[in-house]
Amino acid sequence: MKTTLTFLTILLAARAYAATPAEMAIQQATAKIAGQPEHAPYYNSLAMAYARRARETSDVAYYTKAEETLKKSLALAPDNFEALKTVTWLQLGRHEFAKALETATKLNHTSPDDLSVYGYLVDANVELGNYAAAVNAAQWMLDIRPGNVAGLVRAGYLRELHGNLAGALEAMQMADDSTGLSETEDRAWLYTQMAHLELVQGDLTRAENYAVTALSVFPDYHYALAQLAQVRIAQTRYADAVTLLAKRYAAAPHAENLYALAEAQALAGQDEEAAASFRKFEAQSLAESGLTDNSNHELIFYYVDHAGDASRALEVAQREIARRHDVFTLDAYAWALAASGDYRAADEHMQKALSVGVRDPKLLFHAGSIALHLKRADEAAKYLNDAASRHSRDAMELLRAMAASGLRASN
Repeated sequence: MKTTLTFLTILLAARAYAATPAEMAIQQATAKIAGQPEHAPYYNSLAMAYARRARETSDVAYYTKAEETLKKSLALAPDNFEALKTVTWLQLGRHEFAKALETATKLNHTSPDDLSVYGYLVDANVELGNYAAAVNAAQWMLDIRPGNVAGLVRAGYLRELHGNLAGALEAMQMADDSTGLSETEDRAWLYTQMAHLELVQGDLTRAENYAVTALSVFPDYHYALAQLAQVRIAQTRYADAVTLLAKRYAAAPHAENLYALAEAQALAGQDEEAAASFRKFEAQSLAESGLTDNSNHELIFYYVDHAGDASRALEVAQREIARRHDVFTLDAYAWALAASGDYRAADEHMQKALSVGVRDPKLLFHAGSIALHLKRADEAAKYLNDAASRHSRDAMELLRAMAASGLRASN
């Protein structure tokens, strides 16, 4: 019995301290550089490993390490293709979407059959709201190499944006089927996305199962912690959500993560803690305002929903809409316009977002609220019922308020 327990203890300890895929890639690339320090491709491998580690941990310090490593690669081999590909990855990671699109477009002209470059074209165009170009690039990925994981993931996200949630889930499942067991962070990321899709479709049980699976594959994964917290909020288990989001913020202390924690604290009735977190969020977000990787959307929603400062919300929203036109930026801009009393302009931008087909519950709640202010009760009820079916608490409350006031949609 003692021998068995000792073996289990060693096994569990080994799992707890096992290197992640990115950590192993860092170790391998570092060893190769030590043996051949003038070989530029090894620096490219190390830079990409650092970029992957940034995604694993949400620690932006790894982006800095990746950039420093790329400088060495480019010094050894100026303008080498693989280094510039990693530059594009880093630009995307820092939310420098316009720069990423420019870099990826140049690389695509240089090598028009490179799969990764098409992936970067998808990512940059999605974030900028160029959906037709994103779909075209994703289709190229699947035409060049049918069934490749990177192409399936992009196709899944585009399907979600266009309202095809079942198709999005199918693509993510196909990607998971083709992902190796050793790629633990990639698999956890896919399970997290599937959890999100199940939640948006209204299936809390399946959403919970996927999120828990993600955390079992990659313990304490920051994306999965956030997704499981969203499931707990939908289950009205607010204290549990606070615990998960506090753990996430401790591991990845970014402003947008603190905003999610503050909202959960408010739902849990932790008013003092929520107020302190909101104050800290605003200060942290404003301190990061000179950066492109910031929390502009959350800052807009904070000023509208919690601070009651429509003018500051609109100021941030106008700055954001000037650089990107994706559906979520259109939604945030519309919400700021509505808070400022310009419901006609708000509706115009909201309709642009809705025309893509997105079924995000928060966006649908905003659409319903704007339609209600414009006295379009039938349309408002449609959006709000859709959002409520996807576990939007705000939509449920507004529907109850409509019913209590005798304002109902016609049959």
